[in-house]
Amino acid sequence: MRIEIWADVVCAWAYIGKRRLETALADWDGEPVEVVWRPFRIDPMAPAESLPMAEVLKDPVVDSALQQCAPGMSPTENRVRVSEIAAAEGLGPRWGAAWRANPHDAHRLIALAHEKGGSALQDAVVEEVLRAHFVDGRDLALTETLADISARAGFSEGPALLASGGGETPVRELLLRGKAIGVKTSPTLVVNGEALAGAHAPEVITGLLQGASGASVREPPEEVERFRHCEALLDLGDPLGCLTLLGPLAQAHENDRNVRLLAARAYFHSAQLGRARTALESLAAETPDDSYVRLMLGRVLERQGLGAEAAPHLRMAAAMTPTYEP
Repeated sequence: MRIEIWADVVCAWAYIGKRRLETALADWDGEPVEVVWRPFRIDPMAPAESLPMAEVLKDPVVDSALQQCAPGMSPTENRVRVSEIAAAEGLGPRWGAAWRANPHDAHRLIALAHEKGGSALQDAVVEEVLRAHFVDGRDLALTETLADISARAGFSEGPALLASGGGETPVRELLLRGKAIGVKTSPTLVVNGEALAGAHAPEVITGLLQGASGASVREPPEEVERFRHCEALLDLGDPLGCLTLLGPLAQAHENDRNVRLLAARAYFHSAQLGRARTALESLAAETPDDSYVRLMLGRVLERQGLGAEAAPHLRMAAAMTPTYEP
């Protein structure tokens, strides 16, 4: 059984949640469990160069962004309460982030650790990343910080992999995948399709594991899952994210009709009308009786200011599918 932890390493509740999950797993006597960490961003606008947290917290915009760590609480309430909870979980003795750091490279390091050494190495890296940020007060955006983290975790090749761009594509795709499956809170545990948002008590986590244990979950092929995530991103109003995640499918299955149509829809919704038109004209030529393709092509031509060219396609779409009547 696999537990995916979708979390941002600059979210204090992720560290607390890690301790609580460890407590739950220490008493778990069910089927073997693999824990895998996935990236999430609570502060996607964090600058490339870190800022002292004491100054950052004076900014109400940033303060509001940090509230995503604990929905339903004010940021001030969260900071006071989380320090007390961290102490109760044995985290410290010093506690609190000293920097508003962009964690992108830390997430890359965590993803690379799993790729190269599996869950055990990844867990060691995650622990050192969280400790560096919340206990040691270090800047996660610095190359030397990540090098020290790698050394302490036993991941000697980590710095070289980061320097060569390793982990960049996996992290960006995982962030999109998390969005597609509805992850909105750090941390969120996902087990066999069941999600638990927040840093819950060990007994609550145990209940999640008991409910998921032994469940017969049929995992679709990776390509099918990727396609579904692309559709979800488009439905969520993220056509560029859809196109990013769709890229590998478009390369591997350039003639697949479903992939081409989804790409055309994403082009349309991201205002890449030339690309949308080219894709839809090709699809329409192959299957002239596809009313949806005709409808989409007509709408693209309308947005390009070509009403006379759009009209025949829209009439044909409405004739074949009356609900498309304008």
